[in-house]
Amino acid sequence: MTRRIQNALVAAGVLLLAAVPMPAQTPPAAEPARGLLLVANKGDHTLEIIDPDSGKEIAVVNEGGITGHEVASSPDGRFAFVPIYGNSGVGERGTDGHTLAVIDISAHKLVKTLDFDRPMRPHCAVFGPQDGRLYVTTELANSVTIVDPNTLRILGSVPTGQPESHMLAISHDGKRGYTSNVHVGTVSVLDLEARKTLSVIRVSRHAQRIALSPDDRWLFTADQTKPQLAVIDTGTNQISQWIPLPGGAYGTGATLDGKWLLVTVPAQGKVAVVDLSSMQVVRTVSVPKSPQEVLVRPDNQVAYVSCHESRKVAAINLSTWNVDKLIEAGRLADGLAWAK
Repeated sequence: MTRRIQNALVAAGVLLLAAVPMPAQTPPAAEPARGLLLVANKGDHTLEIIDPDSGKEIAVVNEGGITGHEVASSPDGRFAFVPIYGNSGVGERGTDGHTLAVIDISAHKLVKTLDFDRPMRPHCAVFGPQDGRLYVTTELANSVTIVDPNTLRILGSVPTGQPESHMLAISHDGKRGYTSNVHVGTVSVLDLEARKTLSVIRVSRHAQRIALSPDDRWLFTADQTKPQLAVIDTGTNQISQWIPLPGGAYGTGATLDGKWLLVTVPAQGKVAVVDLSSMQVVRTVSVPKSPQEVLVRPDNQVAYVSCHESRKVAAINLSTWNVDKLIEAGRLADGLAWAK
């Protein structure tokens, strides 16, 4: 056989192979995030540690006194920080908390306590994404207190200029903080580096909770007087628009791809899903009674929703929008965190 004929046969074979359709390659499924779900049970004064895969309780840790409402996990997943708020609602009479409980997650025990030295009603703890410090809302001081999480030394505070600064969100660059100030219905914009208040945005007579979009462009807080959600432009520090909701809203949480915002609607036992491209509710998901807080898992596959009066945490599949699992929790389950 001549070289010319061999070359022709090889070329024909290549063309034949190219003409044969190859089976489509299915991309591998994303690995579920490995970690533990932390739940602050207000009614039991405990922190619950849960295996999210099995939905089973691993341990329950007593917080050492009056109750904490929220919880933050250290970036390394070793410790949980629970501000001990007290035994009342916001603005109501009751025992005023003045401590921060530190729980060793793997040892399942309370290991340290920070005392703020005076009644503060510490409530929401958030780790600074850049400096690793712990920022804690301290309602009775109209401030956010800055804590070194390793030494539990208080490093200073940022005034909010408003009473009842309840919840806190921090921009991804760590420069800006935003608090929801409940019964005055405002949002304080904070310069965390200069430790000062930049602006106070009036929202309503009564507002609750707060969340940022993943790109930090939009800030969301729930009007407690009407079924609507305020959308604040963080570039102008003004309300850009209102999103009508199927009922009075409470907690909010954005998916990590920036596509959706989940909004709890407690009275209806639903979670409203807002399309962030259109700023409209496109569906609702039924969950147990009185949904409170939203936590999106780091793999963006599941959103956990604490259901206050139901002793449940609903696990919502973010692909199908089904509740894939109902996880047993404690009495008045509220604050959520993920410990990697």
